[in-house]
Amino acid sequence: MGFRVSQRCRSPPNAVLLLLIMVSVFGDLLLHAAAWRHENGGSYREALAKSVLFFEGQRSGKLPPEQRITWRRDSALLDGLAENVDLVGGYYDAGDGVKFSFPMAFTTTMLSWGVVEYADQMSSAGELENVLTAIRWASDYLLKTTSKPDVIYAQVGDPNSDHACWERAEDMDTPRSVYWVDASNPGSDLAGEIAAAFAAASIAFKASDQHYSEILLERAKRVFEFANKYRGSYSNAFRNAVCPYYCSYSGYEDELIWGAAWMYMASRQQEYMDFIVSNKYQLQEHSPPFSWDDKHAGIHVLLTKIYLDQNSVGVNTLQHYELQGFKHKADNFMCSILPNIEYSQEASISTTPGGLVFVRDDENLQYATSTAFLLLTYHKYLSHASGMMTCHSHPSSIYHPHLLWMFAKHQVDYILGDNPMKMSYMVGYGENFPRRIHHRGSSLPSMSSHPQHISCKEGFNYFRSEQSNPNLLVGAVTGGPNGYDHYADERYNYEQSEPALYINAPLVGALSYLSGFSY
Repeated sequence: MGFRVSQRCRSPPNAVLLLLIMVSVFGDLLLHAAAWRHENGGSYREALAKSVLFFEGQRSGKLPPEQRITWRRDSALLDGLAENVDLVGGYYDAGDGVKFSFPMAFTTTMLSWGVVEYADQMSSAGELENVLTAIRWASDYLLKTTSKPDVIYAQVGDPNSDHACWERAEDMDTPRSVYWVDASNPGSDLAGEIAAAFAAASIAFKASDQHYSEILLERAKRVFEFANKYRGSYSNAFRNAVCPYYCSYSGYEDELIWGAAWMYMASRQQEYMDFIVSNKYQLQEHSPPFSWDDKHAGIHVLLTKIYLDQNSVGVNTLQHYELQGFKHKADNFMCSILPNIEYSQEASISTTPGGLVFVRDDENLQYATSTAFLLLTYHKYLSHASGMMTCHSHPSSIYHPHLLWMFAKHQVDYILGDNPMKMSYMVGYGENFPRRIHHRGSSLPSMSSHPQHISCKEGFNYFRSEQSNPNLLVGAVTGGPNGYDHYADERYNYEQSEPALYINAPLVGALSYLSGFSY
């Protein structure tokens, strides 16, 4: 079922008219979604539990006794030793054995943002502790990467050597090269994202572990200061290692403001709001798709929360007026996504025939999950403030935030199986899901079934096999279908079949919010 629905109101509707609009426009979609869930026997809570479990399958380092994905074992226990620094732990980025701090930090920020907004729903679903554990596994590692003043360790593992092999993490014998940024070779984008991750995580842990929360916030302040003092893109520090994998294509200005926004959220100190207002001119006019690389849309949504909060500490009258501009840009971003809303084509994001947000063939579901999270979170902000959304290319057009909820819900349902291929793109959810994902540990025999070392080249025998992967990486969301809703379940098809941390992270928050609704 494709998603093609919009409702335009020339003036804010009264409660009765609004109710009629919602019933007439959304009734058939709600019935379809309910029937689909009943037919497929799934639930948002089940998907939430599995989406969080995925992170245990990506763990690097010494695994704890309570490890639930049991086909994994300890790995990479000497990371950082050659540089006399402890870099053991953290997460493997995707289907390989490299640890990239930039997307890992974004993953941490998004998991933490999910807790900040939806801790109650996570708790009701019995997953709050598991989400906090997933965050801590990353934040503990990021604390290690920032343990030395004015130095940030950005990557462990030579990606070119790693990608030339097909090995289990437990067998890795490729170079565990260490890369870092410092005052001479700065990385404001990397540091800004890590500061955001620490600040967001400090809020997430505030209720359950005050001491850890304070540690994270203090480190966030130091890292943000480094990001601002030594400006430059981390891609330039070691381009041959980080590019083309995680080049910072959007530059570092967005991460500086993103980091400042989270620093303000965590500390409520006016200096960070001053920084945001003074540097907002560096942001792009239009918001590209939200991702590990580009934070524009996330900035606009997060700062709208502060704008709508009339009692924000550390925000003076002039700054509150300045924040209104972020609300306008957040509105415009939403208008560029929602189907059939009249908006300038050059700024719009397209959808597949089945209604999935589509940006590119490679790892496209990262944009669907991040967009769904922003849509739902913006829906929450507007709903709590009794606000509406205005598309500023047509200022007289006012839209109810429930449109955001419906479109976001469609993105999530599509991922879980309500799509033209009738396929769940989450491993282990539903009956029809990817069986040959592009993931070394999942595709090779486990240590328990094959304790002997599997060499770099020998592993490709398993890579080329047509058999299903022997180990289920439960909860992993793959890159997803192409622009025509087609998906090839093949290991070699890494653009579509490889999972990644930053695909799952926003989905955790989206599923948490949806799990709190009964319709």
